[in-house]
Amino acid sequence: MGSPNRLDVEASGGCQCGAVRYHVTALLDTSHICHCRMCQKAAGNFFAALIGVPRDAITWTRGQPATFNSSDKAARGFCRDCGTPLLYDYFESKHINLTTGSFDDPAQFPPQVQYGLEGRLPAFEGLSIKSEGTTEETMSAYVAAIQASNHQHPDQDTESWPL
Repeated sequence: MGSPNRLDVEASGGCQCGAVRYHVTALLDTSHICHCRMCQKAAGNFFAALIGVPRDAITWTRGQPATFNSSDKAARGFCRDCGTPLLYDYFESKHINLTTGSFDDPAQFPPQVQYGLEGRLPAFEGLSIKSEGTTEETMSAYVAAIQASNHQHPDQDTESWPL
């Protein structure tokens, strides 16, 4: 992969509880997933989905992420209140990587490449998962109970939170 291209894009995102929010004015064309074991642990999942953001293109609009130095070369950022993984910061890089799922509209940034294939779980080599076809409508009893006590920040900027 050659040098990443800077794309002028306005996008916002943040953590699940809304304590940390950000706005970006540019992204790199580096949307990817990483299967390495360190990313698996940091995301608490099978892989981490990330996208590069030039350091001068991000503004933390509410709160600041807490960080954990996962090595001497990099830190992982997360919300200290709800634990949402927010970023991967390789200190020597001109950009940071934000977690794709923390964007308000993550569908805008589909992964273009995979890294850390040495850690990829065998189930993801030829992934084909049967869909049960469940939706919020078909699971309405569960969804109603969750929505009645929902503490998740909406997928948009708000003046204050909680509302």
